[in-house]
Amino acid sequence: MDLTQLTIREAHEGLKTRKFSSKELTLAYLANIKKLDKEIHAYLSIDENGALAQAIRADEKINSGTEISMLCGIPCAIKDAILVEGLKCTAGSKILENYVAPYDATVIKRLKEQGAVILGKTNTDEFTMGSSTENSAFGVTKNPHDLTRVSGGSSGGSAAAVAANMACYALGSDTGGSIRQPASFCGVVGLCPTYGSVSRYGLIAHASSLDQIGPFAKTVEDAEIVMKAISGKDKMDATSTDYKFQVTSSKLQGLRIGVPKEYFAKGLDKDVEKIIRDAIAKAEKQGAKIINVSLPSSDYALACYYIIGASEISANLARFDGIKYGLSEASEDLLGVYLKSRGHGLGAEPKRRIIIGTYCLSSGYYDAYYNKAQEVRELIRQDFAKAFKKVDLLFCPVSPFPAFKIGEKADDPMTMYLADIYTISSKLAGLPGLSLPVGKVGKLPVGLQIIGDHFQENRILACAKQLENN
Repeated sequence: MDLTQLTIREAHEGLKTRKFSSKELTLAYLANIKKLDKEIHAYLSIDENGALAQAIRADEKINSGTEISMLCGIPCAIKDAILVEGLKCTAGSKILENYVAPYDATVIKRLKEQGAVILGKTNTDEFTMGSSTENSAFGVTKNPHDLTRVSGGSSGGSAAAVAANMACYALGSDTGGSIRQPASFCGVVGLCPTYGSVSRYGLIAHASSLDQIGPFAKTVEDAEIVMKAISGKDKMDATSTDYKFQVTSSKLQGLRIGVPKEYFAKGLDKDVEKIIRDAIAKAEKQGAKIINVSLPSSDYALACYYIIGASEISANLARFDGIKYGLSEASEDLLGVYLKSRGHGLGAEPKRRIIIGTYCLSSGYYDAYYNKAQEVRELIRQDFAKAFKKVDLLFCPVSPFPAFKIGEKADDPMTMYLADIYTISSKLAGLPGLSLPVGKVGKLPVGLQIIGDHFQENRILACAKQLENN
């Protein structure tokens, strides 16, 4: 039996009945990483000793007859923008190459309380800025389905680790589509929760009004299990909400599914569109009611996102100045330290977005750009609110195309930004969304995006389970 192919539930049952131990399960994953990750490069660091120590503790708990949680003894991977005490946290950047996290992020505390086994930290676009993991200062993560193609971004390492059975599940973060898009490219389930439903404390900030941590998993049920473990109010994050995620079940019969016409326009790959249309037809056969809807402000979402996101980046990345932590370059004066440290430590994409954001927030341009973008963001939110008066969920593509070739879009930032065109609108509105594998173009996976109203993760997951199982 290949232990690395088991779902969370299957592994949990195996541990409970002592068919195998957590140590054996962990060693199987570590062996897979050693075998496969030289090619894929999903991980930036492996904590073999720490993982085995956690596994042994889980086994001791199991052997004592104590009731264990679903995640106890199950190996996972963590995006290298989420702090794990004692482990390096680089955010994919040279400026943090040797930074060791002094504390656990809230989501890590919650996983550790459950007895999770943390295998290591996964690759990410620098400061989570990108759609392909090509912006990582430490090399690109390749797609396990085709090593000539990207794994998606920015959480490409986490998606690839789960897809290649190098972790049972993983955590990533989503600012503009960074969970759903790599999940689609790698053929795994990826859930971006409602903004505020999962604490951001201990996540290195990209754009604070958009960032959200969420799970990658092999199945919808696995994503549900992880979501239940990490969600909820946190006193360390003022934007977190007292949201108690509940697992529910429901049928597609009678469910009103909206299909936004703007998401099926020019630019959508014909093969991807066919797969998504087939998934919608499948839901209709199971009794769902399909309703065409419009999200008219979607056309402005990309521009809106890159103004708001870049503005928040320019503020958040100001802390990486070569003084408090991270890379510090010696110079004759303080300004020289700032310029050299940031100049050498930050890559092209963070620099690009810092410049755009600083410009948008500057005197004389704040109202014309940042304020205007916030007004458009409200229009986008209202579009979704109107749609959810008519429908229960929205079905649409995750990405206009399947995974693209490594290097194909690297020299054209605007083309790269279009990779997130279908995921950005819902992020601006703070809505939850899930990528569900529903087909392949050749050997390249394609994900269906299921978007729900605020705090409707249970409905999204219940619907996804029905599609996954039928």
